Amino acid sequence: MALIVKKFGGSSMATVQRIGLVADRVAQSTSQGDQVVVVVSAMQGETDRLLKLASQVCTMPRDREIDVLLATGEQVAIALLALALREKGIEARSFLGHQVKILTDNVHGSARIVTIDAAPVHECLQRGEVVVVAGFQGVDQDGNITTLGRGGSDLSAVAMAAAVGADACEIYSDVDGIYTTDPGIYSKARKIDKISCEEMLELASLGAKVLQARSVEFALKHKVAICCKSTFSEGSGSWVLPVISGLEGEAMAGLEGAVVTGVACDRNTARLSVLRIPNRPGTAAALFRPLAEDAINVDVIIQTAPQDGHCELSFTVPKASAERSVQLLLAHQERLGFAEVRVADNVAKVSIVGAGMRSQPGVALQAFEALGQAGIDIQLISTSEIKISVVVDDRLAEAAVRVLHDSFQLDRV
Repeated sequence: MALIVKKFGGSSMATVQRIGLVADRVAQSTSQGDQVVVVVSAMQGETDRLLKLASQVCTMPRDREIDVLLATGEQVAIALLALALREKGIEARSFLGHQVKILTDNVHGSARIVTIDAAPVHECLQRGEVVVVAGFQGVDQDGNITTLGRGGSDLSAVAMAAAVGADACEIYSDVDGIYTTDPGIYSKARKIDKISCEEMLELASLGAKVLQARSVEFALKHKVAICCKSTFSEGSGSWVLPVISGLEGEAMAGLEGAVVTGVACDRNTARLSVLRIPNRPGTAAALFRPLAEDAINVDVIIQTAPQDGHCELSFTVPKASAERSVQLLLAHQERLGFAEVRVADNVAKVSIVGAGMRSQPGVALQAFEALGQAGIDIQLISTSEIKISVVVDDRLAEAAVRVLHDSFQLDRV
């Protein structure tokens, strides 16, 4: 008998018929003697519908009230699933975020989980009940409803798995696992059987949409094993396994036997170039300070060599933050002394990820040569121990993905 947390996303909960299919999945596990905690998202399209309603009554809605509104989507979903399970003769009890309780900080719209009170969950499991928990939501210390941000149900599920000591956390969606790249971009993409949390965290933060990056970060920290599966097929899915330190960790690196595990593409990127910045100590810090204070995430950064006492800084930000970033920089232009800020939103970030890159020389050379031979110009470069990212023209992004996928032969087992 195992204790399993199963998370079902909006596509799995989209209709009454699909909720019935989810109930069948849960019933299959309980018939095998497993204890099951289910975490669900709102029905597909519901969150967008609620946001649209809010925009029709208020141009600047308060974050607190938006969280109150959006949390109703999961309330509907958990009640429907619990009813569907009872119809199948399975005792089930639903819980909202404040009933479990999932305690968060007070940052509405992107709250972080502090603790989870697993006692009510264990009490239900001991009575032989299936526990159905609302994903995406929690409550702060003052009793206010909070939400965890887009994809937050993944985080809810992983955190719940850690809190109850689950044997595994299964994430169900409309895809049957994690692929070497987006199959919609390249038909040669191959499903990965096993990948480390470390590699998955990089891929998720670089544009892969299978798992929310914060959920993978939580799994890495709390050693939660995740299996990504499809609600609509019987495949074995893909396992995301915590990184183990020491010699075992080296064995975990490159679980698929390859230096590079996957290729990610992020089109939600804009490039900013700040021209003729005075080349003196502390200028870069002063330049990025207003962006950091406004919680704008700066990623790839490159600085040109000084010339005539000036240099140029180029960096990337999320496309939605580009205009705000320019406004913040121009507000400090006189103090910082730069000439102008240029924006390019026709770029994309393409990245290769693989734990095996740590010990394998020549990976960057191979990637750059492959792109060069394909006539794809690299605008910016960023690297870490297990990642190489390049910023390219958006029109060439998919070609770059295919070139890198072929260069590292990721279609081969």
